[in-house]
Amino acid sequence: MTYRLGVDVGGTFTDILLIDEDGGGTFRAKTASTPQDQSVGVLRGVRQACEAAGISPSQVAAVFHGTTVATNAILEKKGARVGLVTTDGFRQVLQIARSFVPGGLAGWIIWPKPEPLAALEDTVEVRGRIGSDGSVVHPLDEDDVRRQLRSLAGRGIEALSICLINSYTNAEHELRVAQIAAEELPDLPVSISSSVLPELREYERTITTVANAVVQPQVARYVANLESQLRDSGMDGSLSILRSDGGLVSAAVAADNPVNLLLSGPAGGVTGAAWIAEQTGHPDFLTLDMGGTSTDVALVEGLTPRVGRQTSVGDLTVRATSVDVRSVGAGGGSIAHVPELTQALRVGPQSAGAVPGPAAYGAGGTEPTVTDANIVLGHLPSDLAGGEIVLDAEAARKAVQTIADATGLDSVEAAAAGIVDIVNENMFGALRLVSVQQGFDPRDFALVAFGGAGPLHANALGRLTGSWPVIIPPSPGVLCAYGDATTSLRNEAVRTLVRRFSELTDGELVALAADLSATARAVLDAEGVPGDAVELSCTADLRYHGQGSELPVEVDLAAFDGSAPDVGLRALQAAFDAEHDRQFSFTLQTEPELVTFRVTARAPRPDVPAPTLDDGGSDPAKARIADHRVWSDGAMVDAAIYDRSALLAGHVVPGPAVITEMDSTTVVLAGHAATVHPSGSLLIRPLDHASDTDPTERH
Repeated sequence: MTYRLGVDVGGTFTDILLIDEDGGGTFRAKTASTPQDQSVGVLRGVRQACEAAGISPSQVAAVFHGTTVATNAILEKKGARVGLVTTDGFRQVLQIARSFVPGGLAGWIIWPKPEPLAALEDTVEVRGRIGSDGSVVHPLDEDDVRRQLRSLAGRGIEALSICLINSYTNAEHELRVAQIAAEELPDLPVSISSSVLPELREYERTITTVANAVVQPQVARYVANLESQLRDSGMDGSLSILRSDGGLVSAAVAADNPVNLLLSGPAGGVTGAAWIAEQTGHPDFLTLDMGGTSTDVALVEGLTPRVGRQTSVGDLTVRATSVDVRSVGAGGGSIAHVPELTQALRVGPQSAGAVPGPAAYGAGGTEPTVTDANIVLGHLPSDLAGGEIVLDAEAARKAVQTIADATGLDSVEAAAAGIVDIVNENMFGALRLVSVQQGFDPRDFALVAFGGAGPLHANALGRLTGSWPVIIPPSPGVLCAYGDATTSLRNEAVRTLVRRFSELTDGELVALAADLSATARAVLDAEGVPGDAVELSCTADLRYHGQGSELPVEVDLAAFDGSAPDVGLRALQAAFDAEHDRQFSFTLQTEPELVTFRVTARAPRPDVPAPTLDDGGSDPAKARIADHRVWSDGAMVDAAIYDRSALLAGHVVPGPAVITEMDSTTVVLAGHAATVHPSGSLLIRPLDHASDTDPTERH
């Protein structure tokens, strides 16, 4: 038997999921993360998972890893000191940026502007100029290049980024500067914009290239160290890293282009949710990944996550393909407070974190958190994991009582309900950002909830959004690791054109697609993926001529069949008009313009069989482990606690109920029921809801 191993490193825990590729059986491990060296926690978890499965590490054929190394380097400002080479006259490109100031009127007064990733004193200009059409306007002055690079030698820079004007049309000058840098600054990692982001818009290209250089040394060291330790442990399988867009790349490619890893962690959850939703027959869904500090949400249509062209981490926004994930400061550790000025209850974004954590943890925390409120409401039993975890219910009540006193509410339960209602509304707002704001009706989607705290709030969010069923995956706390292990290799090639449709022909686009397809395939070919197994897809960034921003539109190459002159371009224009109308409720008679063309190559998804539960009928009595009380509609009412590991396919758990498992707890509200799907997922819907088998009846 062979195994594949998914690894997801979070801020608090490292999740390991070992999957039997033949039978679909899974073995999991959860260990404390080791921020000082993430590979330590990874190796510890790998050993635990292999021991649980009773196998040798040598039986693991492949390791798939979602990592926060690049993200943390940016957030903690612990990346490399970077030197920047620009075209003469463009030295202050990072300082000028896009002149964006967050906030409303006079927001600039209190906004501390972030320091550029490459300091002005570490930025040099070189003489030479490429035109917007790719022609050489002024030849590169190589003597000047050497002088400028030598001026950086004593500044202590640890990486170099090269971004010259219009290099996306012609990389000749950038490549030559990189060659000279290898001579003048040997052993220094170099990032060039024509490789990192060969696209229009100089600032976006520069900041993305500099960000790549900032995290490159740290990511390269981490990947090399992890590969070495895996080999030393007897594991000869390949190591692949999850990109922000939900695809995998080899460890070597990831080390060269780490800017594509900034949302590696959240992307794993979305891809894992897609695998789970596929088993239950719901291709369109929203995701809710709620942890201790924040909640990530996304929208998936046809089992394909919506992908954006921007990645934001803290104050940094770069142009890199990533799953369109939105985050909100709402988690189990979010602190409830009542400002003296407004006397209005607020929740978050401040968090108690893992240390000291919620008051119920008994680790010194005293402030009321969402976790404490859930304990007061009975949503989270104080005795979890068969007694292995015991929460201090009295400490939770004492903390939440401070909110009741500050707001004048007549009971601690009412205060707890207010805390939970507010955090649910915060998450509802984030779900609207990825659905309603982009022209989608959330009632047309299911809701997949995971993370340690997601299943606690999922039923309530389903009620707010009208998204049914609410799907709770097996082991929701380690779903990101599931995503890492069940996705596939991916690569993309891109070219900027800026051509109006009247300046293009079907034949030119077909030829461009073929050229970019060969480039996109190359990385997959190097990984041994059979050519006939590679799936290709094309997108075009389009705008009406005169507009300043673009919309990505899928390109159906089958429409470019030559049956009529430019029939493909007309089909592409119709698709663009429809997308523009969906997002903005209007179209223009202006001619469309193609800005960027992109081809993505994907290897086939692994054929990992889904686990199948035995049929148990509808009565879950054997899984019921205790009577319980929960807060519902303004009063404490009778409920029951169920052990999820004892639930079988077909069991129907009526609400109010609490379903516990090792890594999460699910709440089923009154008037709802959770049905156990044969794949192991819980499907929660209102009791009077139509059958889930017909999506048209979901409303």
